[in-house]
Amino acid sequence: MTETMSAADRIAELRRTLHEHNHRYYVLAAPTISDREFDALLAELELLEKAHPELDDPNSPTKRVGSDLDSQDFEKVAHSRPMLSLSNSYNAEEVYDWADRVQRETAGECSFTCELKYDGVAIALQYRDGGLFRALTRGDGTTGEDITDNVRTIRTIPLTLAPEAPANLEIRGEIILPFAAFESLNERVVAAGRDPFVNPRNTAAGSLKLHDNKEVARRGLDCFLYGVELEDGELDSHSRGVHDAARWGFKTPLTLDRAFERVNDVAGVMDYLAHWNDARHGLPFAIDGVVIKVDETVHRRSLGSTAKAPRWALAYKFETEQGLTRLIRIDYQVGRTGGITPVARLEKVFVAGTTVQNASLHNADQIAQLDIREGDLVRVEKGGEIIPKVVGVVLEERPADSVPHVYTDRCPDCGTELERAEEEARHYCPNALGCPEQIKGRIEHFASRKAMNIDGLGDKSVDQLWTAGMIRNPADLYDLTMEPLLTLDRMKETKAGNLLAGIETSKSVPFERVLFALGIRHVGETVAKRLARHFGSLEALRAASKEALLELDVVGPVIAEAVLAFFADERHVAHVERLMAAGLRFEADAEVAPQGTALEGKRCVVSGVFSMPRDEVKRLVEQNGGKLSGSVSGSTDFLIAGDKMGPAKREKAERAGVRILSESEFIALISK
Repeated sequence: MTETMSAADRIAELRRTLHEHNHRYYVLAAPTISDREFDALLAELELLEKAHPELDDPNSPTKRVGSDLDSQDFEKVAHSRPMLSLSNSYNAEEVYDWADRVQRETAGECSFTCELKYDGVAIALQYRDGGLFRALTRGDGTTGEDITDNVRTIRTIPLTLAPEAPANLEIRGEIILPFAAFESLNERVVAAGRDPFVNPRNTAAGSLKLHDNKEVARRGLDCFLYGVELEDGELDSHSRGVHDAARWGFKTPLTLDRAFERVNDVAGVMDYLAHWNDARHGLPFAIDGVVIKVDETVHRRSLGSTAKAPRWALAYKFETEQGLTRLIRIDYQVGRTGGITPVARLEKVFVAGTTVQNASLHNADQIAQLDIREGDLVRVEKGGEIIPKVVGVVLEERPADSVPHVYTDRCPDCGTELERAEEEARHYCPNALGCPEQIKGRIEHFASRKAMNIDGLGDKSVDQLWTAGMIRNPADLYDLTMEPLLTLDRMKETKAGNLLAGIETSKSVPFERVLFALGIRHVGETVAKRLARHFGSLEALRAASKEALLELDVVGPVIAEAVLAFFADERHVAHVERLMAAGLRFEADAEVAPQGTALEGKRCVVSGVFSMPRDEVKRLVEQNGGKLSGSVSGSTDFLIAGDKMGPAKREKAERAGVRILSESEFIALISK
């Protein structure tokens, strides 16, 4: 094979690999390699393409600025100016060389700004006449997606600006999910029986593409804004733009000590890097480096940009902090839905400020990819500096008697043979009603705050009642009495009385939360609420066909099959009937149940301020057979517009030919 043919094969392989990793990172939000590994592959491809210009491809990853989560439900809008990526460096010497070269090219007249590289999602905010007009994702750098409605829920993003702000302004920054908000969200997710999110960055990206504005608001997203985009001549430096933005009402890096600094030379840049290499561990959010920029606008223009990155800026990425430790063994855990999670039990190691002893290995594919074996010396890091994960094996230290790990084929709790669906990465224990850990997990879920909210019934109490043989499913809770409870250790009369009172109070919990409490696989809090409101009663839901279930926009084939399977199991039905007999509510309140058909099958968006609470308008939509959506698209039938509705949503509706209803028109329509 000739040299050119060999290079062609390698270039084709690199392009294919990088496209795949781009897809995993930006679309699936499930990266399988680190930023450093990705950048190394990209750098190799760039060198080969320079050496072989005859193999040029306009769709090569080297020509790509970046991509974003794809969704047909968010309108794509062209950026006013391209949102370019940044060139990356992983060592201080490269930063020194870059800064030294820039100073030579500007005759030593330029200054630098140094700021944190937030590990979040890039955003472009457009303001018209002092109000938020549009929010766009990076997209492919030329065109982004309009996520204005979700961005409005982020409290640190101003909806209106100070009077002295320019009438027309675009500002760019980064949306992040702070550690505290990430941990709080994962507590909710785990309590609901779902797998926790992996890291704050991917969770922030996914949150911005949700179709439930309320859920976006609950997640606690934050934002730092710093890149002011004005016409040439209106802004003489980047640092001035950041200070002006703070005055106009934006949250900028100036709110944090040393998060933004202007320095005059390379020495100042190096001092900044040295400071944050250590200080970053004390931040309440994730960063993955520092961004150095030429400050003066005139020098930026003279330095220019390549097709993918400006020459006047450089991103310095910190080395991810890792620890080396020995893998003692691999254990397996089973959750309430039967999902099996392999867990690495490690010798203690200190990583990024905490001691790590356990790390999730996710699934069989992850173990096979790492070829991880008990006894291996492994590299451990904290994803997003939160969740410990095993990222590699030191093969040269592998014991001579090492043997490949064989993934378990049995449930660690009940011994049932595991199953794995083709489209799923995880193995499952199918013994849903006979596996003790699954059952206890479902009882804990049933009693959780978002479900039945039974005070005094946490995991320890459930385990105690289980061990004593008093409960085997949630319905048994309603048969508990004082006398047997008092035989338990540390169960005094007051505690037992409070538990029984909490169980009795739970009988008044509304149907939508009872449905969520049943723990139907894939039916989370939001889906349970929509099912309850749409069908109105458990009997109606039990009688629903797959087609009827799929009429709801929140229900797909997987959820529909899970609901049908639940009610097809006589054991589940028997438990539900016992709960009915105990007095739980299995019908929606009269005002929630479907009452009319004026909006039957119509997709509606509600926006603006009304004479009644907005939730009341949404309730009326659902009462009359309508389906709620958070954003306007070509499939929207009605935009129900109150006062002070944003112009962007109205413009989008008009372009898409969506009928816009005022409050009075809406009331008149459903009154018919």
